[in-house]
Amino acid sequence: MSARIIDGKAIAAELRGKVTMEVHRLRRDRGIVPGLAVVLVGANPASEVYVGSKKKMTVDSGMRSFDYRLADTAGESELLALIQRLNGDPDVNGILVQLPLPAHINSQNVIAAIDPSKDVDGFHPMNAGRLATGLPALVPCTPFGCVILAKTVHASLEGLNAVVIGRSNIVGKPLAQLLSAENATVTIAHSRTRDLPAVCRGADLLFAAIGRAEMVNGDYIKQGATVIDVGINRVPGEGGKSRIVGDVMFADASAIAGAISPVPGGVGPMTIACLLVNTLRAASARAGLPLPAI
Repeated sequence: MSARIIDGKAIAAELRGKVTMEVHRLRRDRGIVPGLAVVLVGANPASEVYVGSKKKMTVDSGMRSFDYRLADTAGESELLALIQRLNGDPDVNGILVQLPLPAHINSQNVIAAIDPSKDVDGFHPMNAGRLATGLPALVPCTPFGCVILAKTVHASLEGLNAVVIGRSNIVGKPLAQLLSAENATVTIAHSRTRDLPAVCRGADLLFAAIGRAEMVNGDYIKQGATVIDVGINRVPGEGGKSRIVGDVMFADASAIAGAISPVPGGVGPMTIACLLVNTLRAASARAGLPLPAI
């Protein structure tokens, strides 16, 4: 029996629809229109595509979209000055600086300069600390989306054994904290984990976020487990064209798993949808309103 395919596109579309309804309600009842500012430094082709998608979905949801483009030669001081202006702009509720940044700019300095209440990426040390200590916070969008996908398969994650492969500040660590808040029993595994396949085979929920193309094969997966593939890797394809694959060997894994997210079409669409949720929540919080129940 092949695994159920977790349709991230459809789930993200449903979530964006809920955001749109809340945005319209906020405009109608309070005269507030959430605004998202996206800053892109340089001309990274992948980032250009991603920023374009964010802008379209932001506008489609009824929010304001503010785009700022800086040359790849822009200095760190120029970028920090822009962030300070956006911090003080009442029309901007969320600020996202597209990563990666050029090598001459210190990403940590940039992230720390963003007003934590506008940090819709959830990367600011204050938001990371609040998440780690169980306080309300804006949380990173990709882990947020991963948990939502898992909960479309399991109504409750309580008591399930969850293994997260990867310990990055962007995905692995915050994902583990979100899963712990759902009362799952969480193991963080990584490249130094002894007998990694055996550790993964103990998982009811397996999240692959290690950044290695198709590393996770069927030997890593417990029969009937739910597999969420966070990886996005470009590998050679037929006719000299590249193709996108995840960290999981999809065909091998889907023969064993109970449910699995594809790449593309799984976690990726959820990341942008959760960015819109964070922007809506930031706008509501800054206005002193209850957070929308999405």
